[in-house]
Amino acid sequence: MIKRKNESQYSDSCNKVFKYWRFRTLYSIIIGYASFYLVRQNLSIAIPAMCSDLHITKTDIGFIMSFAAILYGIGKCFFGIIGDRYSARYVMAIGLLFAAVMNIFMGFSSTIFAFSTFWAMNYCFQSMGAPPCIKLLTHWYGPTELGTKWALWSGSHQIGNIIITSISPLLIIYFGWRYVFFFPGIAVIILALIIFNRLRDTPESLRLPSVEKMTGLASVAESEKWNVDDEKLTYIEIIKMALGNKSVWIVGLANLFAYICRMSFLSWGPTLLFETKGVSLTGAGLQMVVFDVASIFGGICAGYFSDKVFNGRRGPVSTLCMALIGVLLMVLWVVPKESYLLNSFCMFGIGFLISGPQILIGVAAADFASKKAASTANGLTGTFGYVGSAFSGLGIGFLADNYGWGAVFIAIISSAIAATVLLSTTWNKKPQALTDTKKG
Repeated sequence: MIKRKNESQYSDSCNKVFKYWRFRTLYSIIIGYASFYLVRQNLSIAIPAMCSDLHITKTDIGFIMSFAAILYGIGKCFFGIIGDRYSARYVMAIGLLFAAVMNIFMGFSSTIFAFSTFWAMNYCFQSMGAPPCIKLLTHWYGPTELGTKWALWSGSHQIGNIIITSISPLLIIYFGWRYVFFFPGIAVIILALIIFNRLRDTPESLRLPSVEKMTGLASVAESEKWNVDDEKLTYIEIIKMALGNKSVWIVGLANLFAYICRMSFLSWGPTLLFETKGVSLTGAGLQMVVFDVASIFGGICAGYFSDKVFNGRRGPVSTLCMALIGVLLMVLWVVPKESYLLNSFCMFGIGFLISGPQILIGVAAADFASKKAASTANGLTGTFGYVGSAFSGLGIGFLADNYGWGAVFIAIISSAIAATVLLSTTWNKKPQALTDTKKG
């Protein structure tokens, strides 16, 4: 039986180089993925001003969101497979560059057709963001530290959200809503070039040992079994490793419902607070900033507990988070708008809990499929997620226009319950790498 070791067998100089590159990789993908959100979440802040200026409805905006989300889901699955085979550095930088360009085109648009076209193209390029990050995370960090590092990377969502939700109201007030697309678009073009300069690929591409060897997770012989060169695997082999795993499909379906909860707040949160709780646009933006800050810390806590308390099992934490989200949604629904502190507490609580399941579903998919098909597995769960995201666009917009925000709360609460039930079935599932080591 192979015993796992606690320390690397390599020289101090090799250890230092490895640590340098994985730290550089981590901060680069955090900055890079936050940059994607600068040209992704800006639309949600611009909605009230766009609707007023161009006389378009929430259903129209919802159509734009849903159309883009469907293409994003398809693109994430496609680029998930590409991401497992080719350079993460190039895939990420190219996607970021062209997403920024599409935002600049959005700023020049005035019709639903133009908005739909450029926002859909933006989301196609947005789908090139997560797969390379997932590939890099799973190749630079082992399974008993992956949850925490994944959560740190996932905090880039909220970093990007905080930045864009903080500056967008000011851009609208002083320059008009079009600058919510112009300004971030130009900034992200510069950031794309910086990310291309900072990133490299896997440890092996830099002639370093694999993460399993460096962390002493397995013997050299066993590590070689896990570390077949990604480009030697055929597309069919990669797809079978991900799509042939029943647990990947379960967390993928759970991701659909989790994304309805998450994206409904990200897309409609400012408008919901403005119309149901009497909060000003600036106040709504501030509450969403608090929501995002809470999400960062909540996600890190979820990743840490799944690594250290539950020994790499993602099911317990994600299940408990979704159950508590359902409870807080019910409270937020019935609390009157005069109860500002209680409403704010509910928003903070939902924000703290919402990132955990989204992060851990991604980690679980990578755990179940192994790192060689991690990007593909996350492409599948991402596709499910953006079916949910599509509903949170057109579906939520339609419900709000035709049945009111009460119907919206019912839809989101039902989604939280469905995600809780599905995630509970993975309660005892462990990462594939740890299972293989135990068998060895």
